[in-house]
Amino acid sequence: MAITTIIPTITETTPTGYKSKVEMLYPFAKRVHIDVSDGTLTPNTTINETAVWWPKGWTVDIHMMVAEPSKHVENILKLHPNLVIFHAEARDDLLPIFDKLKQNGIKVGVAIVKSVYPGSIKAILNSADYALIFSGTLGKQGGTADLLLGEKVALIQEIHPSIEIGWDGGANLENVRQITHIGVTAINVGSAISKAEDPAKMFEELNKEIEKEDPI
Repeated sequence: MAITTIIPTITETTPTGYKSKVEMLYPFAKRVHIDVSDGTLTPNTTINETAVWWPKGWTVDIHMMVAEPSKHVENILKLHPNLVIFHAEARDDLLPIFDKLKQNGIKVGVAIVKSVYPGSIKAILNSADYALIFSGTLGKQGGTADLLLGEKVALIQEIHPSIEIGWDGGANLENVRQITHIGVTAINVGSAISKAEDPAKMFEELNKEIEKEDPI
């Protein structure tokens, strides 16, 4: 059985807020998911990728909620994250962008919102290293985890059996074990950690919860 990872997320609108969130997560986080939204694909804007940085030792996934990914490729190459995730509904052809990033040692992923059927983006999924099932609100933390979207896991795996599957939106202590059991191996968690009284303790509790093997 694949090991599931709890990945804290950062969704901030200002450099000051971003710095504060990095400092909060640094003592316990190893892999972190950073949201960048352009206000076009999304209803609001976060800090852009030129303001993104991270501490040495972090494994960083950048979720680019942008309408025109091609305009951001050079900045992504300079940052050189572990993974960059673009949206299937973006205006650009993702395949040549994926090729360029992979040639430079960066993993690539595609975010799949509720309205996107995996079968309609087979070529993108076959080229990707990662598929993100998106159940949240673009550009914002919080929201509700729609576990019915778990039906997309089997559809994605049928197209690309070895792809890493992530989840974004509404993950918390009450549902992370269910999300794990539907086949997700990378659970991005935002407000459940950042708004907890003790974020480090919540991170620990979330990890303990997904390790349980008894029935839900």
